[in-house]
Amino acid sequence: MQKTSTPKLRILLSIFQIAIFTWVCFPGSLCAQDVIKPRPKASPLAMATYQGNENDYLKVTYGQPSKRGRDIFGNLVPYGSIWRTGANEATELTTTDDILIGGSLLKAGTYTLFTIPNQNKWTIIFNEVLGQWGAYKYEDYVDRNVLSFEVDAIKMSDIYEAFTILFEETKAGTDMLLLWDQTRVSIPIKMD
Repeated sequence: MQKTSTPKLRILLSIFQIAIFTWVCFPGSLCAQDVIKPRPKASPLAMATYQGNENDYLKVTYGQPSKRGRDIFGNLVPYGSIWRTGANEATELTTTDDILIGGSLLKAGTYTLFTIPNQNKWTIIFNEVLGQWGAYKYEDYVDRNVLSFEVDAIKMSDIYEAFTILFEETKAGTDMLLLWDQTRVSIPIKMD
């Protein structure tokens, strides 16, 4: 004579059947919670690096805005006004050794990079206060500027959709290029 299933076994089978039914009819209900993903930034984080001699290293971290059909310099980025030189957090430059930048000494360390764009010349500013959001509090820290100089702004025939910082090797060292829309700014850097 065959033994009938125990009450515990019948309960387990019932639970299993309910679970299968729920999974088939409502597939998302037994899964873990949905993963909440952050919204992508309109201006993603970007980085440019340069390796000079074995101990000389440069790194720039910046928010990379895009043109998206807008007039950039003189409009979105007004002439004669302080600019964070990117988007979101203020752009930061790190150098592992003392460098000559724009002809002046910049000690090893990390600095925020601000600019004042104009049609033909830009003012380049390095400030020692890190973690600034944009240039909103720049005036509170203007006394912490460590270096300021001017460079030429050149109009290009090419159009850069996204604001781009990159390094271009030269005979004297490297140039840090700021490129956006049809504007090119070249910052000369000499490393030992």
